[in-house]
Amino acid sequence: MKNKIVILFLSLVLFNNVYAQKETTKNLPKFDHRFMHFGFLLGLNSADFVLKRFPLDEINTDTLYVLEPKSAKGFNLGIVSEMHLGAYFSIRFTPNLAFSSRSLEYTFETFDGPKKYSKVIESTLINFPLNFKYKSVRVNNFGAYIIFGAEYSLDLAANAGAENFSTNPNDIIVKLKRDDYLGQLGFGTDFYLEYFKFGIELKMSYGIRDLLDHDNTTFSSPIDKLSSKMFLLSFTFEG
Repeated sequence: MKNKIVILFLSLVLFNNVYAQKETTKNLPKFDHRFMHFGFLLGLNSADFVLKRFPLDEINTDTLYVLEPKSAKGFNLGIVSEMHLGAYFSIRFTPNLAFSSRSLEYTFETFDGPKKYSKVIESTLINFPLNFKYKSVRVNNFGAYIIFGAEYSLDLAANAGAENFSTNPNDIIVKLKRDDYLGQLGFGTDFYLEYFKFGIELKMSYGIRDLLDHDNTTFSSPIDKLSSKMFLLSFTFEG
C-alpha cells in the first residue's frame, strides 16, 4: 500500500512538472511573499511499531516463536501555520489530532499446538510537529518541496498506569507510555488554485523513545525496545 502511494505521488509530481512548463496565468501571485499564512489539513495515516526483541537466551519465554508488529490505518485532522523565511525556506507548524491503531502479533508453542494472540493498541494522539520546508522554484501554479523536522506526540489513550494483574492471557494488555518524540522527513507538492493553495504531502515519522511500559508480563518481557513509526498522507488547504 505504501509503495503504491509513493508511486502515485511521484507520477503526479512528474505529470504536473511537465504540464507546468506551459505558460499560464499565475494564481495567488503574492502568496509566498506574505510573512505568514494559515490553513487546515486532512490526513490518512498508517501507524506501526519498530520492535527490537531480547535475545532468546535472555528471556524465559522460550516458547515464543513469532512476535511481529502489524500496522493499521487511521486519520488526522489539523491546522496549518507557516512562516516564510524567504523565497525557498519556511517554518511549518501543523498541530493535529490523530486516531490510529497498531497491533502486536504473538505465536506461542504450547502442548496443544501453536497459540496466537493479537494485542491491539489504539491511540488518540495530539501531535505537535515543527518542520523546516525547502521549496523549489514555483513554475506557474505548481511547486514541490521537501520537509524535515521533529514532533512531540501526546497519547491520550496511553495506559502505562493501568493494572495488569490478570492471569488470563486474553486480558493482559501491552502498556505504552504517554509521551513520544519523533524525527520527520517528507516531500510534497503545492497547487496554486484561484482562491487557495492545495497541497499533497507524504511524511514519515520515526519515534526515538522506547514507548513500552516494561511490566514483566508474558507479552512485554520479550521486547527490548518498542518505538513508533507512522506514514502520513496529508491534503492541505491553505489561504
